[in-house]
Amino acid sequence: MNVIAKWHDVEQNSEEWENLRLGKITSSSFNIIMANYGKAFGEPAKKYALKLALERIKNYKSEYKYSNAHMERGHEQEPIARMLYEDLYFTEVTNGGFFDCGFYGDSPHGLVGNDGVIEIKSVIDTTHYANIKRGSIDPSYKWQVIGHLDCTGREWCDFISYCAEFPETSQLIVYRIYRKDVIEEIKMLSERRKLFNDLIKNLVREIPH
Repeated sequence: MNVIAKWHDVEQNSEEWENLRLGKITSSSFNIIMANYGKAFGEPAKKYALKLALERIKNYKSEYKYSNAHMERGHEQEPIARMLYEDLYFTEVTNGGFFDCGFYGDSPHGLVGNDGVIEIKSVIDTTHYANIKRGSIDPSYKWQVIGHLDCTGREWCDFISYCAEFPETSQLIVYRIYRKDVIEEIKMLSERRKLFNDLIKNLVREIPH
């Protein structure tokens, strides 16, 4: 939990960024390893562990890279959401890069000053409406946001839900999560992550290479 991360000022989704993430547990998948917390890892986590074990053995990523229309839409609209956020808060968002914490790492969508970090989700109308009604972050991304706070060491994370289909005044919704309010969750994540890394290391030992 007190690991000092090494920050790399790289463009996300670039080849250099991909190489830095090789074989590491990354924050976008923390929800997978935190599922069934307190119990054995489920099938999705086991599949993810095997993927990372193979990356560590081969030292290169699989050619297969999953993508869908929603993901592509998110990549296209993320810069718009970032600009709207900057205008709303009169601030500048700088490159999130990659935080290397050893066997795990994190790629936030951006850094704000010395204390903040952001996570942008460009979503469909029904999801955005649910985020507004809930009045808090989408539970699907809870552990990713907590991972940002854990890996970056920053004090707060703004979860940004963006939907261009909504009226201008409600296209961008921001919910702020403070590190001081999720200390126990950070501890839970740290412990679970170590167990998951042990699972990966066992697979590396078992697979002939």
